[in-house]
Amino acid sequence: MKSALLVIDVQQGLFTPPPAEAEEVLMRINQLSARARQAGAPVFFIQHQTAHQELPYGSDAWQIHAELQVKAGDHRVDKTTPDSFLRTHLGKLLIAEGVTQLVVCGYSTEFCVDTTTRRAAGLGYPVMLVADAHTSHDKPHASGLQIRAHHNATLSNIESFGVLISAVPTEEIRF
Repeated sequence: MKSALLVIDVQQGLFTPPPAEAEEVLMRINQLSARARQAGAPVFFIQHQTAHQELPYGSDAWQIHAELQVKAGDHRVDKTTPDSFLRTHLGKLLIAEGVTQLVVCGYSTEFCVDTTTRRAAGLGYPVMLVADAHTSHDKPHASGLQIRAHHNATLSNIESFGVLISAVPTEEIRF
């Protein structure tokens, strides 16, 4: 299987203030990106944009987080919904690259990471959700770490798509 790394919405404005384990997540994403490139797996940086003030296209807030190592040859995908496939060119790029499996990390666990993981599985892609490299901000009902743990458990127990969704720690990911 040829894997691709999807780095979802790790943007300046979404990491201000920092979500749960922000520094650790950034470090892990850089490790994953380096491993993916070394193995010849494509790396996709997905950026959310909004029409209002939070993440307008091209703004400082919209930019990929300054601590991430983006290299020439990495792909960029702009999106306007929590689904990285909806009204984007991600699907066509994955087909062109011959990708058959996705490794997913980024922000926000309960929105864009969750939605993209489910959509990918619905499209037939097995998904390795990087268990310690996605994050969220604390909410009134749960901390960012609790949200991450919940989604690792929930997503990896969905069998109805017919492909495997697994929650795998960074150190165990192989491309």
